[in-house]
Amino acid sequence: MTAETSQTLDRGLRVLKLLADTDHGLTVTELSLRLGVNRTVVYRLLATLEQHALIRRDLGGRARVGLGVLRLGRQVHPLVREAAMPALRSLAEDIGATAHLTLVDGADALAVAVVEPTWTDYHVAYRAGFRHPLDRGAAGKAILAARQHPRSDPGYTLTHGELEAGACGAAAPLLGVTGVEGSVGVVMLADVVPERVGERVVDAAREVAEALR
Repeated sequence: MTAETSQTLDRGLRVLKLLADTDHGLTVTELSLRLGVNRTVVYRLLATLEQHALIRRDLGGRARVGLGVLRLGRQVHPLVREAAMPALRSLAEDIGATAHLTLVDGADALAVAVVEPTWTDYHVAYRAGFRHPLDRGAAGKAILAARQHPRSDPGYTLTHGELEAGACGAAAPLLGVTGVEGSVGVVMLADVVPERVGERVVDAAREVAEALR
């Protein structure tokens, strides 16, 4: 801690991070041990966070992340979308295919930004807000590949006909962006995705990741 930082705020944020990393919640005693502070301090932190709906306590006294966090989270998508748009526009125009940014939303992959090419006679229609299971489609599978290989670059993922008959996709995960789990990809009508498309998607994912850091 430095003179310019708040110890209380730091502890409160640490509480939220600890709770976000568990599915079953934590007790006051458990939080006290992990934070290295006494139970009175933890009670005060939880009471303040609960007033803002950032945490909730169940009947057994275990603290969990509250619904107030969702309201904060909704504001993340517009910021991420804005940062990603230049790279997505460049990707769509270069490849001549619909480009998209997809983020994890629970067990689903959620398209939060989509750019269609301006010069093609036809292309796949793909809308922001479209969601699908993470284990189907290039966008979701690219994210899962990054989870399976957290210390390396998994490259790009290719799929064909998994979300729409006749359509194939290529996607690469966003790497090195704290708090954001997602991928950048394209979807096109083709039998085979050209090799350069996969490489171009990887480059676009890197551009978006750099814009978000």
